[in-house]
Amino acid sequence: MIISKSQKPLHWTSHSRYKMRFYGLSESRLKRVISYPKRIEEGIAPDTIAMMQSAGSEKHPYEIWLMIQEEKKRRKIISAWRYPGKTKPGQTLPEEILKEIKSAI
Repeated sequence: MIISKSQKPLHWTSHSRYKMRFYGLSESRLKRVISYPKRIEEGIAPDTIAMMQSAGSEKHPYEIWLMIQEEKKRRKIISAWRYPGKTKPGQTLPEEILKEIKSAI
C-alpha cells in the first residue's frame, strides 16, 4: 500500500480515542508520527499500515505506534499504542497487543 503525503482528513475510531487516553497520547503527537514516521510496516489487519516513531530517552526508550487504513477520501486511525523498549524491523508484536487490536477490528 502506498502512503501519500497529501493531506487527507483523519478519521479517529472510538478504539483509537480510547487508546490515546489510555497511553496519554495527544492528537497532535500522533499526527507527527503520521507526518514523520521512523518506520512503516504492513499492519496485522488486512489493508492496514503500521507507523512508528521512537520517543523517550536513552535510559527509558519507547515507541509510539499507529495502525492506519488508507481510504479514498480519508485516512482512518484504527489504533495507537506506546510500546516500551525498542523493536526490530519486522518483529511481531506481543500477543496481548495483537489480541486487543484484532478485537477492535
